[in-house]
Amino acid sequence: MKIEHNKGAGDKTSNLTFLTRKEKGNMKTNSLKQLGTLGQSIWLDYIRRDLITNGELKRLIEEDGLRGMTSNPAIFEKAIDESHDYDKDIRAQTLAGKDAESIYETISQRDVQSAADVFRPLYDRTDGGDGYVSLEVNPHLARNTDGTIEEARRLWKALNRPNVFIKVPATREGLPAIQQLISEGININVTLIFGLPRYRQVAEAFIAGLEARAAQGNPVTRIASVASFFVSRIDALIDPLLEKIVTQGGGPADLAQKVRGQTAIASAKKAYQIYKEIFGSDRFKKLSDQGARPQRLLWASTGTKNPEYSDVKYIDALIGPDTVNTAPLETINAYRDHGEPLARLEQNVGEAARRLALLPVLGIDIDQLTQQLEDEGVEKFNKPFDALMTALAQDKSPRG
Repeated sequence: MKIEHNKGAGDKTSNLTFLTRKEKGNMKTNSLKQLGTLGQSIWLDYIRRDLITNGELKRLIEEDGLRGMTSNPAIFEKAIDESHDYDKDIRAQTLAGKDAESIYETISQRDVQSAADVFRPLYDRTDGGDGYVSLEVNPHLARNTDGTIEEARRLWKALNRPNVFIKVPATREGLPAIQQLISEGININVTLIFGLPRYRQVAEAFIAGLEARAAQGNPVTRIASVASFFVSRIDALIDPLLEKIVTQGGGPADLAQKVRGQTAIASAKKAYQIYKEIFGSDRFKKLSDQGARPQRLLWASTGTKNPEYSDVKYIDALIGPDTVNTAPLETINAYRDHGEPLARLEQNVGEAARRLALLPVLGIDIDQLTQQLEDEGVEKFNKPFDALMTALAQDKSPRG
């Protein structure tokens, strides 16, 4: 099915290639598998039906140590646009009189369930530590607390798998939804986190949800959650501001050059220190004594946007215990080929803090900019979702 929209270089299907078993076998070491020995889980930020049906997902799990999968409206739009695997489904549901949103839900839920079934042995083997697949609530509900709660409950029930996450955006309105859903025992992937203050609020909502659940006498074991902290988009927004300062010359230029390309990694390193503080606290210990697990940090948006930087920049720099990195297929292939696994997440933490402290000196308000990224992130999910809904709605007759 083809969807009318503008495509950039990153949309080319030629980039979405898998290595064969023989090609993988020719490699002496597999950097992806080594991530697991350093305490980090590598997840795939992509889903498409043929990936599941042709056995490639199973091979990625067995040979590369893949431990989870994430999706979002943009990913589903791309999968449906670039594949004929969905045509039969779409045709049948259109003829049955289903509307666009119902068709999308059927397609997306079926793919997530199928992928979750492939991951289920890993989920069981790790006692619920890994093996998850994520499905997002309708992106238009990002500013609607009650609507988010209602849809998350419905999706959780419809998917009917223990190893799925319902993705809820970390908007101001999403925070109370996260707390409520966790209190009900629903696994949540909190998405679109860009700023450190917002990350603290997300962790607080998670813990408050567990506390509410425990207060009701319900178990807090096997409730899973990740906090998806988006990284490369931070540099993509802030670097041009720094580059402008560099071109102006003078003292500030030297400071700006030190921070260029480093803000995202510095923010992630600070987020990890906040994670350790919050989940190492006496408050969380009361919950962990009852079997609760921390909400792991997940590094999202880890495909490199700037061609001047390494294509594995946002994996290599952010390897640390009890974290997740969800990467697009191109980045996973690149890391298998030339990644250099080493636990770097807690290296040079002081230097990272100093780089962040330079931003206000340079007149850059990172909190304001990360709020901008959150707002833009919501819209970046709305647009592909709407494009897909339009395409499905217009498909009123069988295609030849």
